[in-house]
Amino acid sequence: MCGIVGGIRRHSNIVDFLTDGLKRLEYRGYDSSGIAVHTPDKIARVRRVGRVQNMQDAATAKGLTGSLGIGHTRWATHGGVTEPNAHPHISGGLIAVVHNGIIENFESEKARLQNLGYEFESQTDTEVIAHSIKHEYMNNGGDLFLAVKQAAQNFHGAYAIAVIAHDNPNEMVVARMGCPLLVAFGDDETFIASDVSAVIAFTRKISYLEDGDIALLNADGIIKMIDKTGQAVNRAVKTSSISLASLELGGYNHFMQKEIYEQPKAISDTAEVFLDGGFDAINFGENAETIFKDIDSIKILACGTSYYSALTAKYWLESIAKIRTDVEIASEYRYRDVIANPKELIITISQSGETLDTMEALKFAQNQGHKYSLSICNVMESALPRASTLVLYTRAGAEIGVASTKAFTTQLVVLFGLAVTLGKLRGFVDEAMEQDFIAQLRHLPNDVQHALNLEPQIVAWASKFAAKPSALFLGRGIHYPIALEGALKLKEITYIHAEAYPAGELKHGPLALVDDNMPVVVIAPNDALLDKVKANMQEVSARGGELFVFTDLDTEFSADDKVHLIRTPRHIGVLSPIVHTVGVQLLSYHCALAKGTDVDKPRNLAKSVTVE
Repeated sequence: MCGIVGGIRRHSNIVDFLTDGLKRLEYRGYDSSGIAVHTPDKIARVRRVGRVQNMQDAATAKGLTGSLGIGHTRWATHGGVTEPNAHPHISGGLIAVVHNGIIENFESEKARLQNLGYEFESQTDTEVIAHSIKHEYMNNGGDLFLAVKQAAQNFHGAYAIAVIAHDNPNEMVVARMGCPLLVAFGDDETFIASDVSAVIAFTRKISYLEDGDIALLNADGIIKMIDKTGQAVNRAVKTSSISLASLELGGYNHFMQKEIYEQPKAISDTAEVFLDGGFDAINFGENAETIFKDIDSIKILACGTSYYSALTAKYWLESIAKIRTDVEIASEYRYRDVIANPKELIITISQSGETLDTMEALKFAQNQGHKYSLSICNVMESALPRASTLVLYTRAGAEIGVASTKAFTTQLVVLFGLAVTLGKLRGFVDEAMEQDFIAQLRHLPNDVQHALNLEPQIVAWASKFAAKPSALFLGRGIHYPIALEGALKLKEITYIHAEAYPAGELKHGPLALVDDNMPVVVIAPNDALLDKVKANMQEVSARGGELFVFTDLDTEFSADDKVHLIRTPRHIGVLSPIVHTVGVQLLSYHCALAKGTDVDKPRNLAKSVTVE
């Protein structure tokens, strides 16, 4: 959560970069924001509750200028949404810090520092960092790099930090452990950020820090850097391929709307690896074929929307590849006794590649003896791919909206490709089947576009939903995870309480909730379970419930005032979950518009979950 930026310029003002970068990172946290800039008299700070624009207006009114500065946009963890809790935090007017992550031992550190005479003005764990670095700074002759190195030894947890000192107008120190951080290089200017989107308008030359790295920076770049062992290290400088246009709204009203409509292209780009080269193991890495032939089962670890893509993949992996697949919520996995199997492939799924729960779950699995791992991720060079044996990136492009859309559907494309690849290696997919799967995948972007064309009918549904306090989502088989995803999207951006169930479970309890004020959304394609779903729908109708059914053109449903139908042009078979995802995404989006909620920045949520 949270976003951090920082910069050093040779002579010119850094404030424009800080404010622009924070606006681009606002999807990572938007409770409050602040910047601190070195001036001859002091470290000048501006903080405001609310959106970055509030802080920018205050900084402009104050005439804030300086060539060295740091900034932060917050998603609250420790302490409420107040100005004293907003970053940057300053210790003794000398040291200013911004921080992403959580210091787990902050209470004991706070007590230690209070005993040393430090007074705390906030409820945050970050203020511990500021005071600890200031204490070490005073004890080490004003050596900022050494002070951060010494203080970091006291921090337990995850962090990415940027630090400046008032008596050092030309340098900044950054450190990373468990949270993303990069350094970007311009002409006579150096930037830092938690995400490349903050710097891409200024430079494309990027270097990603790794866990344990501490670096000293000036306007020329990195002066020195050490790794977690204390050894001098250099990190590769790469040229980012992210386009600035992908970070702008263009003609759309919201990023979520834009990203929903980018799905045909995102799916086509992601599927290209299979369409060009077939379902071959090499797509997942040089050693993938050897690993895939050695495994006897799969365990997928993921959170939130990625967890629902994993649940969908379980059906494909077990039906196409005939391989036992378990799916676990990453945040729960490492807190129970597990039975390790060295021949089990651990798959992690994360849009950002920095999801802390998933990263820690992977580390736990590896410590338990799992030697094979595969990361499915949308961000190049992020933590999960670097920690995994194999990787295949989705090609969704930048996803800014907090509620994931195109990242989810492209994850499904990769997971489907994995299922077919394993099925081919294991002898369950022959040449004819492979060609049929390629043909289906090739046509998928068009099928998704057809689903997008149903938007006017979904808008009409949304007007009915907006006033409802709760909703139920039902699906069976491989479409049950899509019901889960639909309920999650509705909760995320409309704040309507929603739950999802396998339709067969309706009579085992949830049916008690059904009345004429409870809309029931059903995913009901023309597959082998259609008759079962119809029977479950009758259970709803018999209790006066109102049904909203996503189905296919060739199903035999009759619409009436209590049964509303939206039909895709055809049932597309094994890839049907991807197409029906579009409908529930659009339903949530238009419900949010009808309710007037903040589509891209829903309350209490942030995009990249880098805290536990």
